[in-house]
Amino acid sequence: MDIISQLQEQVNLMAQLTFNTIGTLQRDAPPNRLSPNYPEPPPHPTEDGANFAEQAKQMSTALVKAAKQFDALVEALPISEGDEEAQVKRIAELQAENDIIGQELQKQLEAAEKELNQVRELFSQASDNCLNLKKPE
Repeated sequence: MDIISQLQEQVNLMAQLTFNTIGTLQRDAPPNRLSPNYPEPPPHPTEDGANFAEQAKQMSTALVKAAKQFDALVEALPISEGDEEAQVKRIAELQAENDIIGQELQKQLEAAEKELNQVRELFSQASDNCLNLKKPE
């Protein structure tokens, strides 16, 4: 897997961990009193607070670990070589190569669609022939 794909996977993992962590904190956090003017909140129906604290610690550790892995991947990115003109030239070469491959794929797609239509026509003819061979009862 190339470095860009690894970076995308890591970003996706970090987003997933973040959403899961926030959702779990919202769901499991014990209620707190906002002001002395408000009544004492009802007790939270979940397990003890130590379990919640440990779970929050584990989730934050996993998120920090994922962020560090992301930073390591960013550090592994190659440093751009050459000046801007060389990069623009390389981009143009890659774009031309991409266009050629795209045209080739388009031709293959058109040939595949043509073959699919032929197969459908043959299947239709075969189905009609089978139905015509059946004796009426």
